[in-house]
Amino acid sequence: MGAGVAKGSGGGGGRRGRRRRAAPMADINVTPFIDVMLVLLIIFMVAAPMLTVGVPIELPETAANALPAEQEEPLAITMTADGRLLIQTSEVAAADLIPRLQAIAAERTSDKIFLRADGAIPYARVAEVMGALNAGGFNNIGLVTDAGGPTLDGNGG
Repeated sequence: MGAGVAKGSGGGGGRRGRRRRAAPMADINVTPFIDVMLVLLIIFMVAAPMLTVGVPIELPETAANALPAEQEEPLAITMTADGRLLIQTSEVAAADLIPRLQAIAAERTSDKIFLRADGAIPYARVAEVMGALNAGGFNNIGLVTDAGGPTLDGNGG
């Protein structure tokens, strides 16, 4: 952001020994600042979608509508195809699932839990985890699926 020097409007005339001093320029050049801001904006726009962290699983597709949004992000329990259980992104043993959830739920206002299960997992295992959640006092459970799946009348998908 450079400040320049403005030359006086004299054509070299006037007295010999006296020279006019150059007055400092009062304008600030903001062009480099704007260039840097635009580059940063582009970098953040490109990088922002990559910041979402998740566990890659193949969710089953259904014709169900999405649940309404909440003020607080619900807890997400993920069941991977290889049998791992995760709370948000941290892995937890099956025996520690309910005690860890109860400790986390004591600090939250929302009792909503999203259960994300890979489509390759047998239904009995998903039902087992849902039963354990229900027995642990968690009754507000939402199953996460991908939209656009088949409907019972065969018109979806």
